[in-house]
Amino acid sequence: MAEIIQEEKAKGGKKKAKKHAPHIDMTPMVDLMCLLITFFMLTTAFAKAKVMEIVLPEKIDDPNQRQPAVAKSRTVNIILGPDDRIFWYPGSVEPAEYNSNIFPPLAELDYSDKGIRQLLLDKNRTLARKIADLNDKVIKGELVLTQDSLAGSIRKLKTDDDTGPIVLIKAYKKASYGNFVDIMDEMNICGIARYNFVDIAWYEDKMVELAVGNAPATSTN
Repeated sequence: MAEIIQEEKAKGGKKKAKKHAPHIDMTPMVDLMCLLITFFMLTTAFAKAKVMEIVLPEKIDDPNQRQPAVAKSRTVNIILGPDDRIFWYPGSVEPAEYNSNIFPPLAELDYSDKGIRQLLLDKNRTLARKIADLNDKVIKGELVLTQDSLAGSIRKLKTDDDTGPIVLIKAYKKASYGNFVDIMDEMNICGIARYNFVDIAWYEDKMVELAVGNAPATSTN
């Protein structure tokens, strides 16, 4: 802080100010800087970046290498369509068995709790029940687990699960990024253990176009 200029009386009763060189005490500023540094260190430690984990399809460079086999009975194909529409079909499609413009119809759902969420919960009922029972035991105090231990136990249940669906998520060329976020939320809400984003096949593009009415179906005759 700046020093106060003292005054003294000169001869004749007049007050004469003492002349001092200006001086600022920086000690309080150093204390303030230390407090600010501590404050920012503590607040930034809790400000973690929000990221979304997305499992992208693996690129196969070797033409002789094949994609890993997926059980047809557990496979659920979800296709993100245009205009916030979402379609699905079970199992797999063999293009050689169908005409170039005739494929199995897609079932259309929506992003409500009675739409895609209900489908995933029905397919994942066994695992969802196990996770719900584990959470109930922790809430009731029957099982004492920390948050990290609980998350680890849920991951173990998902890893050991062999009954739940294997969800393959595919995006039509006119799908929006917001639909990716929506379907990721549904995967987490429904506790789906195995899901992956894969490239949409040419015949699935055709199936979407037939479903939205952009491609006329032709007769097999």
